[in-house]
Amino acid sequence: MHEFRWNEWNANHIWEHGIEPAQAQHLVNHPARGLPRYMGDGRFLVQGPDADGLYMQAIYIFSPPEVVYVIHARPLTELEKRRFRRRR
Repeated sequence: MHEFRWNEWNANHIWEHGIEPAQAQHLVNHPARGLPRYMGDGRFLVQGPDADGLYMQAIYIFSPPEVVYVIHARPLTELEKRRFRRRR
């Protein structure tokens, strides 16, 4: 289980997309097979369902090292959900 860092900016940013910190934390801590995927510039992408089955994605960095700082999270679109399910 990772340690997470939340502040007003990142908590509010994901909330604008209807995602709560607990949902993003669950996703990062329980990545789907083959994830997370390194995106470059220290960023990682993870997709999959949260504990309630909402399919979403999160992008995060480690800041400071060993501490996850979520910089973006949102529900997957219907097309992204289909692609995700096909990959599994």
